[in-house]
Amino acid sequence: MLTKRHALTSIVLAAALALTGCAGDDKDDPISKDNKPDEALALAKKTLDETSGVKLALTSKGLPDGVSGLKDGEGIGVHPAGFDGKFTASRSGLTVPVDVVALDGKVWMDILGAGFSEVDPADYGAPDPAVLMAEEGGVSDLLVETGDLEQGDDVRGGDDNSEVLTEYTGTLEGDQVTRIIPSAEGTFDVTYQINSDGELRQVDITGQFYPDVDSMSYTIKLTDYGKYDESDVKAP
Repeated sequence: MLTKRHALTSIVLAAALALTGCAGDDKDDPISKDNKPDEALALAKKTLDETSGVKLALTSKGLPDGVSGLKDGEGIGVHPAGFDGKFTASRSGLTVPVDVVALDGKVWMDILGAGFSEVDPADYGAPDPAVLMAEEGGVSDLLVETGDLEQGDDVRGGDDNSEVLTEYTGTLEGDQVTRIIPSAEGTFDVTYQINSDGELRQVDITGQFYPDVDSMSYTIKLTDYGKYDESDVKAP
């Protein structure tokens, strides 16, 4: 009986170890395995430029109270360059929710439910959000314009931490970052996270975005590649 119990225990332990091993196996190798840093970022640009659309989410950290600027936003970005979503802006000490549609070089905003009207987003310290998806002069160009590029760690991310993301760090200049925040000046630190399929998942940028703020950060997250297309963005 004792021998049988030992045998059963051994089988259970072996099965548990096997399951643990399977759970720890990565489905995909990190993009860094077969690509140098500049190659990985070039692939991420190509992947973003070629997708029909993505979900974008922008958050800020360190924007002081009373400073007019962009706090956060989210929406759908598509190719050809278009955007439909919401932003929260800080203006004259107030937090203002804004619905935004950008298409064909025009931007419409609905501020506090007053109805859509065509505006210049720079008046609100924001970019033309459609430019975020532009194949030339958009976020994807930042990937191949980054200086002092270095590979960082491989980290977990995505749904249920199921993705392996490789971090890349570097620097950007203010005239490049103005695509995101028009008032950006100086040199910025940037960190990218790219998954094994070459999809840019996250961008963290830190520096002087506004004249009265020495340093703060914006994070852009990109998900749902290929889930959206130009039919999802229409002029109001």
